[in-house]
Amino acid sequence: MSWWQTAIIYQIYPKSFKDTNNDGIGDIKGVIEKLDYLQSLGVTALWLNPIFMSPQVDNGYDVSDYYQIDPMFGTMQDVEQLIKEAHRRDLKIIFDFVLNHTSSQHPWFKQAVADKNSPYRSFYYFVDDKPNNWGSFFGGSVWQQTLAGDYYFHLFDKEMPDLNWQNKDVQREMIDVANFWLNKGIDGLRLDAFIHLGKADFSLQAEPEEKDATLAENYYANLPVVNDYLTKFSTAIKKEHPDVFLVGEASSANAKMAHTYMDKHYERCDSVITFCYFPEKDDPQYTQLPTRYQQKKMNWERFAQIQDQWQSIIGHNDYPTLYWNNHDMARVVSRFGDDCYYRSASQKCLAALMYLQKGIPIILYGEEIGMKNYHATSVDEFEEEEARQFYDLAQPLLGKQKTLALISDHCRLASRGIMQWDDSEYVGFSRVQPWIGFNCEKQYNVKAQLQNKESLWHFYQQLFKLKKTPLFTKGDYQRRSVHPYSYCRSYHQRCAVVYCQLDDQTMTVPCDKEKVLLSSGVIFKENKAYLHQWSVLVIEEEQ
Repeated sequence: MSWWQTAIIYQIYPKSFKDTNNDGIGDIKGVIEKLDYLQSLGVTALWLNPIFMSPQVDNGYDVSDYYQIDPMFGTMQDVEQLIKEAHRRDLKIIFDFVLNHTSSQHPWFKQAVADKNSPYRSFYYFVDDKPNNWGSFFGGSVWQQTLAGDYYFHLFDKEMPDLNWQNKDVQREMIDVANFWLNKGIDGLRLDAFIHLGKADFSLQAEPEEKDATLAENYYANLPVVNDYLTKFSTAIKKEHPDVFLVGEASSANAKMAHTYMDKHYERCDSVITFCYFPEKDDPQYTQLPTRYQQKKMNWERFAQIQDQWQSIIGHNDYPTLYWNNHDMARVVSRFGDDCYYRSASQKCLAALMYLQKGIPIILYGEEIGMKNYHATSVDEFEEEEARQFYDLAQPLLGKQKTLALISDHCRLASRGIMQWDDSEYVGFSRVQPWIGFNCEKQYNVKAQLQNKESLWHFYQQLFKLKKTPLFTKGDYQRRSVHPYSYCRSYHQRCAVVYCQLDDQTMTVPCDKEKVLLSSGVIFKENKAYLHQWSVLVIEEEQ
């Protein structure tokens, strides 16, 4: 097996993880300082969000120099030390790699704007007049006018112009960047937004045509040509580094699309991350307000169907990613669990449900201690213009605090709060005020969790030990029911059933305690196990 097929990946948002120079921003030395902690948890690989030179318009996803480390995080020497120390502890390093666009401050783009005859002009998309009404993911048109009067294309912020992957020089440059870091010793790359590398003919108009800016993903997401670009990139990378792990961010991909991106007959992605795992019920609490920033419940029946699709289409031969959290979405204990009354129990239940399926677990920093959403204290903290518009609509109806909490629970800010190392003034992150707010809690911090043998942290440690066994890395998957959520993993002559009680009903399971592999919240009595809401039972069965 390849190393990544048994990996347990820990995602680190560097700005929020650990600050060692007391400037309020997390840094590479902070990650190095916590490597022993991560090793003891049982993770085997670290994924770092972007640390390259950047104006930080979009938290590092706007890269101005792929070969330099942003000084806010440290130096090249720090990164080299991180790789060395991680490998000494058998931890792999995965870098976030932005393929689709650069910063407008990148030298390529600066030269392209300054000189229409520059060879870097064709590194991007320039037109004399707006050719279509396509909308940007960050609002407004995908076309931004320059001082010279022409326009360039940007799917995200206007300070993040898209690269033109039709240009073979662009392809070669990005391969060179990837090989540079792999030669430094990193072990994998997360390919950010790779599904957008291909664009349709710019003459095509999005529906409705009368709107100036309309989202039109069918014209700039998951186009067939993306596979060609991906194959060229991956083939070149794996020729030099055959053990590299390439995981692609395929936000809108379903299981069939993902299977194409992971096709073994071509050198493409080893796995992909989709945002389509989490179907929500369409029952907003406030019908007079837009649904974007309103609390929604999980549609567990539909969720089960989606997991079955991924397990049958991908999990049979390959390894899907298994995750609940990332830097772009709310934290799961606040989103689908219960961060008030059943915080630890619900987090344990959801973790077992997801991570014991076949695939590669990816957990977000702080998930192992039950970190909940960070709540903004001012509307000015929200990056998204859509969030500020919702605030203006909702604040007269709900009041300031309730509106801020509502938006906070459903924006990218929610998951980016400071890592809670202890309950001191700045939660052990720094000795100065951090760049973003944080939750200071007596129970939900690393120090307290390590001291409590029944804590969520210790449950995650046990879960990861179980996950690393052949039954849960190689075993087949078959779901049994939704309520309670249960499925079977089988490998050779062994079989285990995972039971996760999501609702407030009580379930009884015949049980030989000697066969129990993992449990939480279960009451055992007279060869029976009683599961109440948010209970977990993993038990071995006879084949």
